[in-house]
Amino acid sequence: MNADEAKQKLIDAGRILEAQGQGDLTRGHVSVRVPGDPDHFFMKPHSYGFDEITLENIVVCNLDGEKVGGAGRRHSEVFIHSEIFRARPDITSVIHSHPTHAVALSATEQPLKMISQPSCHFADGVPYYTDTMNLIRTQEMGSGVARALGTCKAVLMRNHGVAVTGRSIEEAVVLALLLESACQIQLLTQAAGGAGEGFSDEDIERLHDTVTRPEQFTVNFEFLRRKARRSLAVN
Repeated sequence: MNADEAKQKLIDAGRILEAQGQGDLTRGHVSVRVPGDPDHFFMKPHSYGFDEITLENIVVCNLDGEKVGGAGRRHSEVFIHSEIFRARPDITSVIHSHPTHAVALSATEQPLKMISQPSCHFADGVPYYTDTMNLIRTQEMGSGVARALGTCKAVLMRNHGVAVTGRSIEEAVVLALLLESACQIQLLTQAAGGAGEGFSDEDIERLHDTVTRPEQFTVNFEFLRRKARRSLAVN
């Protein structure tokens, strides 16, 4: 993937996230490392919705959270991205959003339970960031989010939102949608009286290993990209 392809995937990722209900006015953001340059990343600009990312307004930032290129404004919460990228060289993409069910579950401080196929994508755990529900506007705060995330795929930011990561932008986008689905299913299950008998750790681990293969994320991202583009063409 070259830089132009990465930018186009960022644009398509934004359209997918908006279409799938991850938008919260202009407050969410998504980023992807610059191919061949892991110390810099492309990011959605401030003051625009997920579906308003363009080649012209994409921002380029470094691992100190400084804007070094692009015409758009830098997000004040850039440090979620820069500090996760600094701490996790294995990560290529970061998403921060405020999906309704994930925020609701985070407010309960309950762990994500392995009661659905979406939840089993996170069998390695979904930790909590609990330092504040405020905006993450300093390197120190961003570092706190990265520490809470640890080696996991996602972190619930209590009463605030989520930070979801991926080895690719495809993985980050699909995981963000699956995490919200898992949280919704858990809340619905609790409202219905609670889950029944669960499955063994071995069964859950086998499912996790199957559904988190890279090709699974690519296939589903491409489906969502086609769907978003069809919708755009109709409108």
